[in-house]
Amino acid sequence: MTGGAQILVSGNDEKVLWDDAGKTVYLPPGKDTISFIDIGDRENPKILTSIALENSIFGPPTNLAVHPSGEIALVANSVTQIKDGENWKPVPDDKVYIFDLKASPPKQIGTVNVGKQPSGLDISKKGDLALVTNRADNSVSVLSISGKEVKVTDTIAMGDSVAHVAISADGTKGLAVKPVVNKVAFLKIDGQKVRYEKYDMPTGVFPYNVDIVPNGKIALVANNGGGGYADGNVDTVSVIDLEQNPPRVIDHIVVGDAPEGFAISPKGDLALAILVGGNSDKKAFFSRKGGAAVVLKIDDKRVTKVSDEIEVGGLAEGVAFSPDGNYAYIGNFLDSNMSIMRINGTQVTDTGKKLKLPGHPASLRGAPK
Repeated sequence: MTGGAQILVSGNDEKVLWDDAGKTVYLPPGKDTISFIDIGDRENPKILTSIALENSIFGPPTNLAVHPSGEIALVANSVTQIKDGENWKPVPDDKVYIFDLKASPPKQIGTVNVGKQPSGLDISKKGDLALVTNRADNSVSVLSISGKEVKVTDTIAMGDSVAHVAISADGTKGLAVKPVVNKVAFLKIDGQKVRYEKYDMPTGVFPYNVDIVPNGKIALVANNGGGGYADGNVDTVSVIDLEQNPPRVIDHIVVGDAPEGFAISPKGDLALAILVGGNSDKKAFFSRKGGAAVVLKIDDKRVTKVSDEIEVGGLAEGVAFSPDGNYAYIGNFLDSNMSIMRINGTQVTDTGKKLKLPGHPASLRGAPK
């Protein structure tokens, strides 16, 4: 095993399920886990440890990240459950947990408090900066990272709710998705200083996830459409040209109903958009048993859909690539397992192998590009 580059982190949420009518069922807290998964043997990953800590399916499945050094991981907890009469209900939390990945097994070493409902986050390639979107606070927290020490250094007001953020490989640009107003905000980054000059770009409906190609030329935004749910209508991925000044949206690719999980390969030649499915009203016209993976080919600034949908498990959420880009892993929430995909060029095939997880995988990330 070559350090943390071979580790995936899965947040497993045991507080939320759906009944056959698609209605959300809130369960008592106390059974969530965070799993650390060794993918050194690509087709036979193994769980190093699972730590009992609260985490959440609310928000895109990108509320955790592995540091480029492989030394630490960050996991944000979006919501916590509180008693509501005889039932339970979610309310915003404000915690980001810090884990030591070099410990054997990995262990929690700290917690920082950010804004309300911390959701998608990203760590810079240089490794000295992390950005966390605070969905209920309409803000982005700026975190400095020095070794295993993580501190909040600034909070950027974003004017609207933000759900995820991506940092370019050269560390000079950031993009934060604003689902409610259908826009993506552009952030300028200088070292650990982050500025938002109120420049937003229009995307598709409910932009929920974003990633930047390793060469920094373009970014891709997954537009979920249905507010985190499938609704039977096709949705898109928007292409942002980051070499223009200012950046702008140059294309939209139709991918299918409700892309939520999304990631670009470390090779920069393809992306996987994960269509959610399996948690809707079983009688709905668009109801489907499980989710699906859609392959997008990236050729410079041209992005094309290259395959039919690849069926995966129930309510597929997070997706992460191996560091070499030859495998991808998809968390199937309802099935409590992880699908293992083999990649050859732009051909993606399901190996048929699954890794059983100790809970429902709500989020999944691997090493950054």
